[in-house]
Amino acid sequence: MPLAHPATTPDAATAHILAEETPDHERILVTTGARSGLTIIVAVHSTRLGQALGGARLWHYDHWTDALADALRLSRAMTLKNAAAGLARGGGKSVIRVPRGVTLTADERVAAMRDLGDAVESLGGAYMTAEDVGTSAELMAVVAERTEHVCGLPPEQGGVGEPADATAAGVLAGIRATVAELFGDADLSGRHLVISGLGQVGGRLARALAAEGARLTVTDVVDARRELAAELDADWVAPEDAHRVEADLFVPCGLGGVLSAEVIGELRVRAVVGAANNQLARRESASLLAERGILWAPDFVVNAGGVIYLDLASEPDADQAAIDARVATIGDTVRAVYREAAASGTTTLAAAERLARGRLDRAR
Repeated sequence: MPLAHPATTPDAATAHILAEETPDHERILVTTGARSGLTIIVAVHSTRLGQALGGARLWHYDHWTDALADALRLSRAMTLKNAAAGLARGGGKSVIRVPRGVTLTADERVAAMRDLGDAVESLGGAYMTAEDVGTSAELMAVVAERTEHVCGLPPEQGGVGEPADATAAGVLAGIRATVAELFGDADLSGRHLVISGLGQVGGRLARALAAEGARLTVTDVVDARRELAAELDADWVAPEDAHRVEADLFVPCGLGGVLSAEVIGELRVRAVVGAANNQLARRESASLLAERGILWAPDFVVNAGGVIYLDLASEPDADQAAIDARVATIGDTVRAVYREAAASGTTTLAAAERLARGRLDRAR
C-alpha cells in the first residue's frame, strides 16, 4: 500500500545544499516505487574510473528533498572514496526515503528492495548498489531479483556478505596512523577513545580497540547497546554528551553531519577519526577543526575498507589475505594526507581531495 508523504518542508541544511551547490552528477534518478510507494533516489556522481559503486540507504527523512540532498552528498563522497582508495570504480549512492513516523513491515521492506532493483536496472549498468544504513546482505539478495548490478549478497547465495568487518579494519588502520602522528607510535594501549555509534561498524571497532587495550567511552541512540559497553568494560555516556568527553580521539560511527561549528567548539580531543560518512556539517568545518588544532582524518579515506572489500572480493579467485593487506593500506593513505596537509599548509580535507582528484584527472 503506498505511503503518503507528509506535507513538510526541507530542513535548513538541506535548503542550503540545494540552493548553494549545483549538482555535478552524471545522472540523478528520482522515482516512486511501483510496489512500495516510497521515493527512491539514485545519484550517479561519476563513472570516470569505472562503474559507480555505493550502498543503498533506507532511512527516515522529513521531506523527500532531504533524501535527495543526502544522496547528492553521499554519491559525491563515494567518488572521492573510491578514487582515494585506488579502485577502478566511480561514485554513486541510492537512498530510499521512509517518512518520519512510518515503520515498514517485512513485506514492505521487500517491496522497497524490488523497487530499488528496478531503479538500478533502469540505469543500464552505470551504478552498482550494495548494503548501507538500514539495509543488509539479505535485502541485497532481494534487489538481485530485479538487477544483476548489486553486490554484497549473503555467502550462502554466492555473494561476499556484508563489508562491515573490512570497514572497521580500515578505520582501525586510520586510528593507528593518527595515534602515531600525535604520539610518535601506534600503540593503542591506554589511549582514551570516545565511540559514538555502536552499530555494524562501531560495535566491531569497539571490540577491536578494547582487545588492543584502549580505554573506551561509548554511546548509541539504541539503549540496548549498553550491553556491549558492559561487556567491554567501557564507560557509557548520553549521545548528546559524547563529543564533550575529554579524551585522545573522538570516533563518530553514526550518521553524518556531526561536526558542526557548535560541536567542534566543544570537542576536548586531539583528533577525530571515525566511520561515519559526511562528518562535516559544512565544508568550513575542516578549517574550524584545523584552527583548534584537532587533527581530522577525512571520512572518505578512513571508511573505504568496505568498498575495497566489495570490489576485490567480487573478483574471480579473490584472495582474502590480499584484500586484508589492501584495506590495511588505508593507514598509509591517512599518513600521506597528514604529510601533504602539513607541507602545503592546507586542511586534511583539501589534501585528501587533491589525492582523489589527481587520480580522477589521470583517468580523464
